[in-house]
Amino acid sequence: MSVFLGEILAHPALAAADPVVHPLGVVADAQPVRWVHSSEVLDIAPLLRGGELLLCGGITLATATPARREDYVRELAQRGIAALAIETGGALPEIPADMLHKAEEFGLPVVELRKVVPFVGVMQAINSMLVSESVGHLQQADAATRAMAAELAHGASLDKILAVLAGITGSAVKLTSPWGVTMGSAVPEGWNGEVTAGGGARAVEEGAADDAGSGPGGHGDFSGAAAGRVISVDIPVRGVLMGRLEVLVPPTADTALAQVAGERAVDILGLALLQHTPPGLHALAGAELMRAVLNSAPEWRLEQLAPGAGFPTDSPAVVAAIHAAAPQELRGAVENFLSSRRIPCAAYLDDAELVVMIGLPCTEPPGERRQLLESLRGLEGDHDAVIAVGPPVARVAEAAWSLAEARRALDVRQIRRRNASPRRRSTARALVVVDAQDTAVESLALTCLDTSAREAFVNRQLRAVLEHDAQRQSQLLETLQVWLDSGCNTAQSARELHLERQSMHHRLQRIFELCGGDPRGTGRLAALHLAARMAGLP
Repeated sequence: MSVFLGEILAHPALAAADPVVHPLGVVADAQPVRWVHSSEVLDIAPLLRGGELLLCGGITLATATPARREDYVRELAQRGIAALAIETGGALPEIPADMLHKAEEFGLPVVELRKVVPFVGVMQAINSMLVSESVGHLQQADAATRAMAAELAHGASLDKILAVLAGITGSAVKLTSPWGVTMGSAVPEGWNGEVTAGGGARAVEEGAADDAGSGPGGHGDFSGAAAGRVISVDIPVRGVLMGRLEVLVPPTADTALAQVAGERAVDILGLALLQHTPPGLHALAGAELMRAVLNSAPEWRLEQLAPGAGFPTDSPAVVAAIHAAAPQELRGAVENFLSSRRIPCAAYLDDAELVVMIGLPCTEPPGERRQLLESLRGLEGDHDAVIAVGPPVARVAEAAWSLAEARRALDVRQIRRRNASPRRRSTARALVVVDAQDTAVESLALTCLDTSAREAFVNRQLRAVLEHDAQRQSQLLETLQVWLDSGCNTAQSARELHLERQSMHHRLQRIFELCGGDPRGTGRLAALHLAARMAGLP
């Protein structure tokens, strides 16, 4: 069975810390924990996978602003960690009320550790227990995979293959097409609900199964069972998404085992789908083309593959790099939008990155690209994602360069976000579309200048501003960056920085004093802008 938060808090290594779970009334026994990690870094969320118990000594939280603490809680909750444990009594006498309110809003359990315990010892003791648990899950999952392979070798139907997985996990399982059509399903012996093939609402990640609808060929739907968790695993075949495995884990079953077994079954289910519904030639050609782009294949190879994927060799195109919480869901939204406008595209999911090549008409590529950016920003649905659209290329053979620039734009955005004030970070939209052409200066600096040359130039132009920020904890550099990027528009910059106009004028006056005067109308403006864009680059 899974190891739950209550069991971990009762372990002698953590019980010695006299833990208290907030908000009061949270059932710790119902919260599974995958791993225990310790960090004082407030930007740790992107490095976590979800399911962790995060230990924090409270040192950095004690000096952080209320807005940054709220961002910290929100980011961890959105990452899906099991709980946040904070040590109090030293630098942090108590957990700030604003953090607890934000945690309750996002449903994140916060554990107050009221006595000091060695975090290293806690992690060693508990993670060794979790590793033992994981080994058992892997053994059971491998047994299920072998049994499923045996059924496949004997020509069994998808239902019979899925029945093996259902029996091992004690959960209802269903295999659907990328469009939601049920292709196979199974339930374990003694299941008290049913899996229907009627149309219905999309299954939620946590909570009761959705009500079933009716009608042939609709979305398969779990129904009739008590509240449980739905685990979704994508099934690719030769780089093409061909199906999605959904596992409804009832409260009495082991969620961690179901997750591991579902992930281990991907290859077998992919082979089964290949036998029953092999992908079309167009989809295979698109996947092969995108693999060639990802591997920076020779131009002749891209020109060879492009027509089969729907791209004339001389057609303009852009490549988008997408990082999303649910990449396949966003992939469907992007492909549906492009197909509705008859825009050629090819997509490929490479680990956690979704890469999409999009064709542009030959008549006016720049204008079409601008419209594409606006359309992507207005995609329907609540998508937690960042889409970086690369520069246009004149032909498909140059697509790898567009992808490289899109990826670099994602890196630059991450750097800017890390260096931005907490208030600006907290106002970011769930779906962000980045234009790689807006980061051309940073791309040039990263590819053509070494680190020492960049640092020397930045210091020559902005040394006084950087020293002022370091000594007084001010934000003059950020103010200068926003002001220059706005075309020296003071009112627009004040709105973006959430400043009163008078405060903005005071900051600019101080910046001008440190930089040798108002740079507008002088050759120094371009040098300051270049230095401000390069500041903070690694």
